[in-house]
Amino acid sequence: MKDTSRKDRRPNVLLITCDQWRGDCLSAAGHKVVRTPNADALAAEGVLFRQHFGGAAPCSPARACLYTGLYQMNNRVCRNGTPLDARHGNIALSARSLGYDPTLFGYTDVSPDPRTLTPGDPRLKSYEGVLPGFTVRQLLPEHQKPWLSWLKARGIDSSAGFPDIHRPADEIVAATTDGAVTTSPPVYSKDETPAAFLTGEFVRWLGEQERGTPWFAHLSFLSPHPPFIVPEPYNKMYDPADGTTFRRAANWQAEAQSHPYLAHELGQQQRANFRPGAEGKVRDWGDDNFRRIRALYYGMISEVDAQLGRIWQVVKAADAWDDTIIVLTSDHAEMMGDHFMLGKGGFFDGSFHIPLIIRDPRRRKAAGASVDRFTEAVDIAPTLLDLLGEVFPPHLDGQSLKPFLDAGEPDNWREAAHWEFDFRSVADADAERYFGIGPRQCNLAVIRTKQFKYVHFAGGLPPLLFDLEKDQDELSNVAADPAYLPVRLELAERLLAWRAEHLDQSLALAELTEDGVVGHVAGLPPFPS
Repeated sequence: MKDTSRKDRRPNVLLITCDQWRGDCLSAAGHKVVRTPNADALAAEGVLFRQHFGGAAPCSPARACLYTGLYQMNNRVCRNGTPLDARHGNIALSARSLGYDPTLFGYTDVSPDPRTLTPGDPRLKSYEGVLPGFTVRQLLPEHQKPWLSWLKARGIDSSAGFPDIHRPADEIVAATTDGAVTTSPPVYSKDETPAAFLTGEFVRWLGEQERGTPWFAHLSFLSPHPPFIVPEPYNKMYDPADGTTFRRAANWQAEAQSHPYLAHELGQQQRANFRPGAEGKVRDWGDDNFRRIRALYYGMISEVDAQLGRIWQVVKAADAWDDTIIVLTSDHAEMMGDHFMLGKGGFFDGSFHIPLIIRDPRRRKAAGASVDRFTEAVDIAPTLLDLLGEVFPPHLDGQSLKPFLDAGEPDNWREAAHWEFDFRSVADADAERYFGIGPRQCNLAVIRTKQFKYVHFAGGLPPLLFDLEKDQDELSNVAADPAYLPVRLELAERLLAWRAEHLDQSLALAELTEDGVVGHVAGLPPFPS
């Protein structure tokens, strides 16, 4: 067998996403309630990015930004079910071209390009496709059937199926609920959660890897995504009375009156999407229920953090810790009662501020550091390629974070975070009917600096401007205040410039000349310039 020293071979890559994890819910980031010792341990050996933001929502659009390194304006994945154009590259395909066999545990929520499939292909009936380039070791789509079968084999009654399996055990027996949120546990234990199941699959796979052969694994955990329920001891780990004050107006009616989009969103959110069997709208749930949900959410974070601890142990036991780049992040965040909402979408920080910790064992100079500059989901793909010694394609919208890992700072780093949200509903046209606009107009774009946030809506909806130094809770829209007109104009111009700079560059960076192709063509090796 060929003897390849650690110095000469490529590192392993472990990309971990924990779905719907808020960026402030890390004890390493200073959260006063939630405890995440294993994520904190990673941060102590790596770099914590405190101002990291997702590029879109919900899952499919957010993951498209993360996997492709392209903003939504370019990858054009607008909602769960929007196909990802087959012409786009992604981090799995790039890793495969470098000799890795990128292996998936969980899901990627990538809808395949229907132009590459026959009309009757069953893959066209689900948005839960697999990102091209990945080898699937353990798929865990929304129905969670592989996990349910695993529970059954362990003697757990999983006949309730999804989503009722995630109801408290006493509710499943009675098949009723009075609408109140309880902290009662489900039928499965802390060692039988979906996260525990996926971790076990990764542990088995890692034991099969040939020592000295670099590997690339992507663990995509559902937690702390709803349904909001967690087994003992995590269900009672946090007191509902603890936690920060909710960021919101005096009542949901005041929130709804502040902007047409919020009125629509507050009218749409249903409790059943977050607690199976619950009836009514989220906005009417009341503080006691919101606080219990928040305590359960914190418990779900601690539960998945415990699985991170198992992963760290098994990687160390395999003598791979010092050979493995680890990226821990999320796709989007969770409103968690702020503005009387749950879930993700819209424009609030609570929905887009996500965790990011990167540990590269070859870069110890910045170990334990934290970065307060704005970073974005589109930075992940170029960063991984850069860490693997590859020149990442210049048409990508993201930038490499490698200089931060080397205790430096890149030149001309961005001074704002940007994200987009598309609220079209192609299949039923609900938003289109509500606002009286077309699907191309059902979108918003955000530019967020340290002091201000500007939100621009298409379709004639009024803009939003928040002075975050005076209004951290994003409650007072000053877009119409004459005193803020210069700020509004400046941020609108900056947002326009951002969009103009990042228009699809796949072919725009190449030119055909008498000497042939000059520049760069996405998907092909770079040409001499």
